[in-house]
Amino acid sequence: MDKQDATVSVVIVNYNTRHLLDELFSGLKLACDGLDVQIVVVDNASKDQSVELLRSRYPDVELIANPSNVGFGRANNQALPLLRGKYVLLLNTDAFVAPDTLRKTVACMDAHPGCGVLGVRLVGRDGALQPSCRYFPTPWNGFLAALGLTRWFPSVRMIDDMDWDHDSMRECDWVPGCYYLIRRTVIDQVGLFDPRYFLYYEEVDHCHAVKQAGWKVLYFPDTQVVHIGGESAKSDHKITESGRQVPILQIESELLFYRKHLGLKGVLLSVGLGLLADVLIAVKGVIRRLDYRGLIVRFKHAEAVLVLLGRTSWGRRGTR
Repeated sequence: MDKQDATVSVVIVNYNTRHLLDELFSGLKLACDGLDVQIVVVDNASKDQSVELLRSRYPDVELIANPSNVGFGRANNQALPLLRGKYVLLLNTDAFVAPDTLRKTVACMDAHPGCGVLGVRLVGRDGALQPSCRYFPTPWNGFLAALGLTRWFPSVRMIDDMDWDHDSMRECDWVPGCYYLIRRTVIDQVGLFDPRYFLYYEEVDHCHAVKQAGWKVLYFPDTQVVHIGGESAKSDHKITESGRQVPILQIESELLFYRKHLGLKGVLLSVGLGLLADVLIAVKGVIRRLDYRGLIVRFKHAEAVLVLLGRTSWGRRGTR
């Protein structure tokens, strides 16, 4: 293989997760055995001396150090000019690969030339299975999930379906971005992430484009990745649940996704059903448990949706 080429280019976006980097690279080193692997890290202006650790302990890593946090999708896009791999793996800093993960997933991609994106079995530290094979969100399935009505509508494909044998490979709509293996020819054809998404929905949107271009998105069960989740958000009070930035970013990305793929009618349907769900959940809480705190939470959520509807120009543009 030409020295300018690689089997896999691994792209890691880091934001204040210095405490995870040694564990991440320890597992990755074992997984790279026998493969020609390029590693690129994009640091989003971490404040925990992540850059200093990367430069001192991992000098072979190609590092892009951003002066500010540009968001997850844009940071991944920054790595594109550097990539030399036949495959591109987007790997989160809180996702720890098994020794056989890269080898098996690359072999699967080689064996399935119609596969554009591949995801794997995800588990928590405790071994509990996480949603790993997912389906596109819609205003309707989101409404049913919020109200806990999914069992009454068995024909509706929900975003997360955990009631099947996760030991079999299957096609799905999208796979989580914590371990996201892409064929480079797919990136050359459809690009990577829409920069309007600051956080959340990047991979959902990307898989939508991949499938529209005629490629398959596959879930591969024969290896697993331990995924913690939420570590970057925990490191910054500005984007934690208590600060309400995480749900706000989720709401914004959802509006952008629906406007892009379902048009204005989709956005209005999503907002309408979401507000109805807020009302029903709040009323249910008050009637059953006298839960007035829950009433306030649902009111704030509804308020955030309406504010972001205006700030995003009805889902046409991002705010960050």
